[in-house]
Amino acid sequence: MSSISYKQQEPKTREQYKKSKKEGMGKATGNRKYVRIRLIPIWLRIILFVLLIFVCAIGGAMFGYGVLGDGNAGDVFNKSTWAHILDLVSKK
Repeated sequence: MSSISYKQQEPKTREQYKKSKKEGMGKATGNRKYVRIRLIPIWLRIILFVLLIFVCAIGGAMFGYGVLGDGNAGDVFNKSTWAHILDLVSKK
């Protein structure tokens, strides 16, 4: 029985697969290197992430105080509101 099944012929590791694929492609296309260009740099992603967390926290506080708490959503920015909330939390 000289027939070999397809599973025995395919490469077993990723490196072997890449090597067999590169050999099959030829020299013209096998030597290309692709360089990934980031549209948004990592430092800008971090700044945007922190900014989005801040905006979501403020928006959530406004929604919670204004809609769920039946207050004025603009009162979230008052210092007296936060002093009152801290008094409620710390003094049982």
